[in-house]
Amino acid sequence: MRQSYGFFGSVGLGLLAFGVLLLLFTGGVGTYDSLAIFVHFAAGIACLVVYLSTGLGNLTEFLNERSTKYGTSTILASVFFIGILAGLNFLSSRYNTRWDMSESGAFSLSTQTTSLLESLEGDLTMQAFVERGQNPAIEDLLKRYRDNSPHASYEIIDPDVRPELAERYSIRSYNTVRLAYGDESTTVSEPNEESLTNALIKLTRESSINVCVAEGHGEPRFDDRETANGFALAAAAIENEHYSVENLLLPSQEQIPDTCEVLLINGPSRSFLEHEIKAIDRFVRNGGGVLALIAPRQSAELVELFARWGIAIGNDVVVDQVVRLFQGPSLGLAPLVEDYDPEHEITRDLKDRSLFPMVRSVGAVENPRDGMLITEIARTSPSSWAETDLEGLFAAATATLDGADRRGPISIAAAAQIDLSQLNKPSDGEARIVVVGSVEFADNQNLEGTFFNRDLFLNSIGWVAGQGDLLSIRPRGVRASRVNLTSDEGTLIFYLSVILLPEVLLMIGLYVWWRRN
Repeated sequence: MRQSYGFFGSVGLGLLAFGVLLLLFTGGVGTYDSLAIFVHFAAGIACLVVYLSTGLGNLTEFLNERSTKYGTSTILASVFFIGILAGLNFLSSRYNTRWDMSESGAFSLSTQTTSLLESLEGDLTMQAFVERGQNPAIEDLLKRYRDNSPHASYEIIDPDVRPELAERYSIRSYNTVRLAYGDESTTVSEPNEESLTNALIKLTRESSINVCVAEGHGEPRFDDRETANGFALAAAAIENEHYSVENLLLPSQEQIPDTCEVLLINGPSRSFLEHEIKAIDRFVRNGGGVLALIAPRQSAELVELFARWGIAIGNDVVVDQVVRLFQGPSLGLAPLVEDYDPEHEITRDLKDRSLFPMVRSVGAVENPRDGMLITEIARTSPSSWAETDLEGLFAAATATLDGADRRGPISIAAAAQIDLSQLNKPSDGEARIVVVGSVEFADNQNLEGTFFNRDLFLNSIGWVAGQGDLLSIRPRGVRASRVNLTSDEGTLIFYLSVILLPEVLLMIGLYVWWRRN
């Protein structure tokens, strides 16, 4: 009989302990929570009353038993462990540190975003207008922005509770974030890291830089969204970096307008006229920036022009060997590049691969003149080579490495930094040129995706424009999946995992102990 009463005492203590846990975790706010707390306390007290009704003698005897001492030690150890967890939870709330263990970095801000936040000099305020004032995904994103800058803060607002704010800032839909920096502000609908960072770039830039796109030579169109070789995605990416894009019909120009700060030449299929070559050369002499994408077998006059500025463009096509499963090696005309110059501003943050369909070699000339710093920023793999038999490649679709070809690695992109004062040019400043031996690497089909084509393209634009703070890895489009639970589902999971399962295990353990004693 004494053992039976002892069992009631142990069960009573266990029920009271779980009642206290429920009170600490839930606060007893909800109806179900209050009922569960009441049931645990009532049942626990009832069991203790039954036990204590046997007399204080049984209590003293029970406390002196070896099993009771072991049980007390276990309870104290559990309380100590819970205390450690509570302390760690308190420290984590006071000192925020995150470790992103996902392969794609889905829960980390990009290099561009963190660099931009660290460079803030004024206060950045972010206000999220969300339904019922709750959106865990948006709040987590804004929290990451806040944690990366002492100047950043955020607020979650229910527009139905604060309609005057929604009206003041012209908020017309849920899940809209308003960003304010200095005297400027903007709004972002359905925010993600890319859209928020693009908006922040525009807020922090005093004026946009004008990128002039050369036309009149059969170039792919910058407003073409329908075809794979269009450049509409490239135009949108440039504008998102707070540049303005202007089409320039170069054959009709005697000189490149002063409003052009960067000249973009993207895949001309027809020759440039003599006065156009002179205009480009004069633009460089006056300190302009040029990004040229030149396909194989095209633009011999541009090859000659850029050779004078230290960049050698080969009359070849880079071929690489691709190993296919169960097929062995085969020829590939779209080399994957992961060998970048680690010191150059354009490529120092690039760690993964870029894809270069139909690419020619581009490198430094031998013995460039004083004042010219030529850097080969991207190279293909050692298994590649620069194929010079273009007739055999395009007509017969065959290519073999022979004595006339160059073995890899082959440079396919080069950057020239030119000190004009050392060359006795009209300007005392600096000119910058980047030449890439592929046009398709930046078209609609290849700019976006899992490769680093977009970062390399935009970094090149930023470097020739002198915008060093924008040269980095940009936000990736791929994000981690998220499971959204309803309030009832969350409550059910809580009771099953935190209360019911441990409680059942405890009761089973008590029953086994009671049977053995």
